[in-house]
Amino acid sequence: MNNSSTEVHEPPAVSIAIDAMGGDAGVAVTVPAVLELASEHSTVHFQLVGLKTQLPQPDALPHNVSIVPASEVILMDEPPRAALRYKPDSSMRIALQLVQSNQASVCVSAGNTGALMALAHYILKMLPGITRPAILTQLPTQDSQGIRMLDLGANVSCSGRQLYEFAIIGAAVARTAGINLPKVALLNVGHETIKGNDQVKEANQQLEGSQGFEYLGYVEGSEIFSGKADVIVCDGFVGNIVLKSCEGMLKSLRDCLVKDCRKSVFKSLAMGWVKCLFRKTFMHFHPDHHNGALLAGLKGLVVKSHGNANVAAFKSAILTALSLIQTDKLIQIDSHVADLLKLNKESECLHD
Repeated sequence: MNNSSTEVHEPPAVSIAIDAMGGDAGVAVTVPAVLELASEHSTVHFQLVGLKTQLPQPDALPHNVSIVPASEVILMDEPPRAALRYKPDSSMRIALQLVQSNQASVCVSAGNTGALMALAHYILKMLPGITRPAILTQLPTQDSQGIRMLDLGANVSCSGRQLYEFAIIGAAVARTAGINLPKVALLNVGHETIKGNDQVKEANQQLEGSQGFEYLGYVEGSEIFSGKADVIVCDGFVGNIVLKSCEGMLKSLRDCLVKDCRKSVFKSLAMGWVKCLFRKTFMHFHPDHHNGALLAGLKGLVVKSHGNANVAAFKSAILTALSLIQTDKLIQIDSHVADLLKLNKESECLHD
């Protein structure tokens, strides 16, 4: 008699911790987004962390959505230090602690960026050799590869060494996408080596001769979407302005087209044709479809959503988090960061 079991077991459910109170709209956006995704991903467990008085009753939720109570909310304009010291029971902190204790695979928050960075740094800790986390996302380009850009807002000022570390992180993330020798560049006001602030110049010196990726030197803002580089590095002050400027320009372009086409019947008819012709292109670059950035460099997965995200955009952030889990991105990134740091340390020693 064969005693071997022929039972097929379901894979364990993925668990995602949602900071339900984070963002400009809070639960008005986060809860509908989770409920919509819960019906589409029945094996994924969603943990809504927030004030019980503002969240749905547990018996009204799908089987794969649960409530984790918190008694405090970190405001969007709250100083990071105050959030770290005086709000131990905030929804953001508890969501991060769920990741730290392995009760969740990833934390998704649209909350205060500075507070999220400070709390994630404190709770999850940094990868060896990395001193600060950076917000990294993949921006669309004309080809399908896209570019990875960091930092997009976690650190408003950085040292040259930290920019160098961001280059290592960006190259590691690019490697997980199958780019064995990523092209890395520093965002600057010009290509000439005499241009830029002291931090950028210092990072440039450290990156010259780097191993494990191809360092291109400086790129200007007009080259960001050219596909010239696989990774573009800057501090969070510059990166956040670049990101929001691009989003604002896309919205203004769309609004101008709509406004102009309303001026005549002929233009209105033409607008319908233009929409059909460029729908795919506009969707490719639409910010809502690219919401959700990795807070990279941590010993845990954290995804940052835009604070002003709508339901569709916040769903996109959660789907980004789900993709990171399903592809084991954290393990891969950790491994590549360690390899690149070791490789470049050995290279530095040879040059000393």
